[in-house]
Amino acid sequence: MTHTSAHDLINKVLDPDSFISWDTPPDYGSISPSYEADLARAREKSGVDEAVITGEGTVGGVRVAFVLSEFSFLGGSIGAATARRIIAGIHRATELGLPLLISPSSGGTRMQEGSPAFAMMVSITTAVYRHKDKNLPFLVYLRNPTTGGVLASWGSAGHFTFAEPGALLGFLGPRVVELTTGTPIPEGVQTGENLARHGVIDGVISPSQLRTAVLKIVSVLFPAEKEEQDVDTRVLDTEVSVEHSAWESITITRNPERPGLRHLVEALSPNTVALSGTGDGRTSRAVTVMLARIGSRPVVLIGQDRHKQPPLGRHPLGPSALRMARRGIQLAHELQLPLISIIDTPGAELSQHAEENAMAGSIARTLGELVDVDVPTVSIILGQGCGGGALAMLPSDRVLAAENAWLSPLPPEGASAIIYRDTSHAPRMMEEQRVSARALVSAGIVDDIIPEKGDAAAEPEEFVRRTMFYIEHTIKELETSPQRVGREQRFQHYESLAKRLI
Repeated sequence: MTHTSAHDLINKVLDPDSFISWDTPPDYGSISPSYEADLARAREKSGVDEAVITGEGTVGGVRVAFVLSEFSFLGGSIGAATARRIIAGIHRATELGLPLLISPSSGGTRMQEGSPAFAMMVSITTAVYRHKDKNLPFLVYLRNPTTGGVLASWGSAGHFTFAEPGALLGFLGPRVVELTTGTPIPEGVQTGENLARHGVIDGVISPSQLRTAVLKIVSVLFPAEKEEQDVDTRVLDTEVSVEHSAWESITITRNPERPGLRHLVEALSPNTVALSGTGDGRTSRAVTVMLARIGSRPVVLIGQDRHKQPPLGRHPLGPSALRMARRGIQLAHELQLPLISIIDTPGAELSQHAEENAMAGSIARTLGELVDVDVPTVSIILGQGCGGGALAMLPSDRVLAAENAWLSPLPPEGASAIIYRDTSHAPRMMEEQRVSARALVSAGIVDDIIPEKGDAAAEPEEFVRRTMFYIEHTIKELETSPQRVGREQRFQHYESLAKRLI
């Protein structure tokens, strides 16, 4: 496979004539004549003076900083001078408050410099986290090849990580693996495509598609038009025309035609950037995590997709799904964006796999991180709110529920089976357990109800539009009432629930 050069990437991603170099001549200090000769040959071959170039340009008119490897210079290897240039570029991006695009193409540490250069991976990583500390977006584009300490440090630290098609990506290259272990690594394992399938990276896109991805990210986070739009209060004031029993609502939410998460996502498109995995080797289609814009506000959305879960789909809400949700919580924290949590699940996965992969612990960790996160949070019970899978994504500054939504400790039939050893008592038990949206409001668990005109399935577009307006209105309320936002407020609110139930 050929190697995409740094300047080719610049030409395909940046606006024409917007490139500004930040580089200064590298300082190598006292080095051996043979190393000096290696560097001279590398400069002549590559046309650049080091294995990275740094600078800034614009993408769709928005300023973006970049650090790009040049593989033709000593295999993109990282020496002390290379590391200093990378660190200086990242620090400058941080000082200027710019989004950062890093694109490695490197075999790792420069062998002529050994362990001191190897330790520079830590120094580069600290610069990355200083950039993240300023809540600035960090995009990684992995080019062929990226291996070794580069991939094992700053190359895997992005908020969003993509790779070019066919790129060799791995902890160690296949030849080194075979010579070190005596066993060849199977063909196709160390590719961007395989890593994307396993949730290690967010996708595989061509260099020209990278421009589109960067455009989407900056347009969501830095929209050109920031005028405040008033929420249509007529949408918020829709009157409830039909009052259903708890069991009637449960039946309504089990209708496959009822609008769910995918309908909300379609309404938000094209102002979305989806993440495809956990970043640590897991993925699940039961939960969607994305950067999105609702009205004029960038947000992070984590949502349960009922249509992907059994019995409608083949992807249970298991530990990997909640690990996906926690990646979204971390992204909201790092970018300091409001977090929107959509709850719609018939229940968490019940299986040997779920138990052996800490289903209960995954619920506990997700719940805890939602309680603790330092950004405004809004949870919406869109339909089914069954058991621990729903509870995991419930805690927030404000909880909304669709008119027919419900929240129960167990599947209704399961609750009946525990008490009566049959399923026929489920309707009566749901009334007694106060699972309906109105009962949840009375208990202080839900703050507001999103009306339905009898059944959202009968008015899908209107219901989705109304839900979006309720979310936007609630975010605006939280922005103007900071005393209602955050860890301590949530602690006090959920501690007070125990007193209300006495």
